[in-house]
Amino acid sequence: MEINIYHLIEGAKQARGEVVIIDVFRAFSLECYLFSMGVRQIRPVGTVEEAFEWRKRDKNCILVGERGGRKCNGFDFGNSPSTVNPDLIREKLIIHTTSAGTQGIINADSADEIITGSLVNATAVANYIKIKDPKEVSLVCMGTGGVVKNPEDELCATYIKSLITGDGLNDINERVNALRFNGGQHFFDKDNQDVFPQKDFYMCIDRDKFDFVIRIDRDEHGFMANRIQVEG
Repeated sequence: MEINIYHLIEGAKQARGEVVIIDVFRAFSLECYLFSMGVRQIRPVGTVEEAFEWRKRDKNCILVGERGGRKCNGFDFGNSPSTVNPDLIREKLIIHTTSAGTQGIINADSADEIITGSLVNATAVANYIKIKDPKEVSLVCMGTGGVVKNPEDELCATYIKSLITGDGLNDINERVNALRFNGGQHFFDKDNQDVFPQKDFYMCIDRDKFDFVIRIDRDEHGFMANRIQVEG
């Protein structure tokens, strides 16, 4: 199995084979939490305009997303897992757009299959890949805004690769905790808690909390994210 690590939107365009689009803070951590809260389906979209088009088709859908970290104007929720109200999203269709994570999905045109990745389900991602045993795996670190590398996505890719190869990372706990000072500092800015709540940081580094992956499928309406349980 050939495992390559790519970076940012350009990396998503280069990705081949089984493609894992990684966004730790916060897009694909959030989607794991949304599924755990009982949403019916998540549809990733590239633009805010596409999200509002979905609202025209389904007035009961929930719009979730950010630009520059901030909740998009007119959306129901931002990209913050700690601020989502489970009672308002249960059994609902979620339309999700972000400036990094969902852009990776949109740009991974050459993938055989796309799944998403974050620290909260990294082991499930690795187990899923080992079960599928593809010839080529592309781990895409989406970074900040899809244009600047960040430590958390790089760590997540390294961790997933180590789990696939069986090498492991003996210091994974220390590396994850170090994100507090290198990658996750903005969650501890007292003046920015309305955008980046401190609780989000801890929710996003809750390593291997979930035992499922999110697989991206496609139908006549566009992309859809589906929860796939993983054994092992």
